[in-house]
Order: sequence, then structure tokens, then C-alpha cells
Amino acid sequence: MSSTEITVRWLGTNAWEITGNGATVLVDPWVTRFRTGAPKGEEWDMDTPLEIDEAAVDEHIGGADCVLVTHGHWDHITDVPYVAAKTGATVLGTETHLNLLRALDAPEAQLGQVSGGERYRFDGFTVEVFGAHHNPGGRHKRLLFAGSRVGGVPKRPKTVRDLVEGGSLAYQVTMGEATLFIGCTANFQERELEGIRPTVLFMQSGGAGERGARYAERLLNAAGHPPYVVPTHWDDYEEPLTEPAVDWLGAHALGEQVAEFSPESEYVLLDHLESFTFEG
Repeated sequence: MSSTEITVRWLGTNAWEITGNGATVLVDPWVTRFRTGAPKGEEWDMDTPLEIDEAAVDEHIGGADCVLVTHGHWDHITDVPYVAAKTGATVLGTETHLNLLRALDAPEAQLGQVSGGERYRFDGFTVEVFGAHHNPGGRHKRLLFAGSRVGGVPKRPKTVRDLVEGGSLAYQVTMGEATLFIGCTANFQERELEGIRPTVLFMQSGGAGERGARYAERLLNAAGHPPYVVPTHWDDYEEPLTEPAVDWLGAHALGEQVAEFSPESEYVLLDHLESFTFEG
């Protein structure tokens, strides 16, 4: 059976470009990277105005066939309407994600609503959708910028406060014989991932210490100790993609955990705009 050459390129935060089999899939394509304060040791500025740096999008993103949205926070969807209009790509997300995108003038005809459990075949690849969970925080386990559902098209979002999580999703992309699983934060349920055996697992750090180690061990076991583990969503969100990534959320600690719990997995740590190619 012939192999397929697949390339993944990191566009910072949880933004990925996956190319292979004549197709391109984008995940959470946010490259504007405006400042909100928290990575600099300050409080989140929830009134930070939303911006779309069209020049940055044009520089770093070319064509695309599909855009996969994992959740509705600003660092995941702000650039999606412009990317969708620029590329003509199909955009998959929850009801809330799509309503927020509509309010940001995303092309209606390109939006596809999903909630988990769907499987779609596109030209050159397939996408399977999984329900997922964002990390809660604080005493009462609330979500940052909480808001579980936007049931209609709201007023145009103006600040990061206006872009809510809106349900989280994970996706498994299949190109040729390879599968790539992405979207799970450091919070998941094993039963929802039963049977997945990805070639590439995009994995967010759970942090150093016992809690992070338990998460890493559980997810690596659930994914069947994949051949490749690629850390995601670990930089500081804000420095330009032309600058080296700052390890704000523990990519190096995650590498140590992968080496301990899944030594057969290759840990592929990419810097901004770097690519990794493998045969699938």
C-alpha cells in the first residue's frame, strides 16, 4: 500500500496546518496574537479589543479545505472568519462557535455545525468529531470567560470577554493510513476516547508535578502510546510568530512526562512556523 507524506506546521497557540493527500486542514487558525496581559504576569484583560491582523493571516496561511474549531475563546476563533472568506474552507464547530463566527461575518454557506460523534469524508481526508472538555479553574471549577451556549447570533463581539468557550471539541483527521488527534485540553474522559490509536497525538501540557504527570499518563494510555506526540497550546499566545516560542505552559515538562510514560513515542517539539513531515 502506498504511503502518504503528511506535514504539520505550528502556527502558535493551538493553530495547526496539516497538509497531505492533496488537502490542507487548519485547526484553530489564530495568528493575530494581540496582547491580553496574563502571559506577562498580569491579570487577563477581558476588555482587550478583538483584532484581526489580515496581513499576518495572509503571510502565514495560504489555502485550506477545512477549518476545525475546538472552542470559542479568542485565541481560537478570532481569525477564522477572515480565514474562511480567504480560503473558501468548510468550517466545523458547535452551535455557539458558529453563531459567534456569524456575528464576526463568517460566510454562512461554509459553516457546518457539529457536536461530537460525526464523521465526514472530504476529498483526500476524513474528520471524526469528539466531544471534549475545557479546563475549569478556581474553587467553583468555572471556565475562564464562561458561557456554555449562544443560541442565536449575538451582537458583533468586540472584546475577548464576548468570545465564550461554547462547548469544546476534539478531532481526529485521517489522511491516507495516518490519523492525527487534536483538541483535547488537559481535561478528558477515557470513555470518550476509547479505541483511538492516532499516529500523531497533539497534546497540551497538564503542567509539572503529580497532577500533570497523572494527566499525561492517562492520555498516553488512552491513545495507545502513539508513534508521535506533538505538544500544542504551550506558548505565551502573544509574541509574534516571527519570534521564538516562550514555554509558558510547560512543553519541556511534558516532554519529560512522555519520555517516562511512553518511551516508545517520539516527542516532536516544534517552534513557531516549524514543520514536521512523516509518512502515513
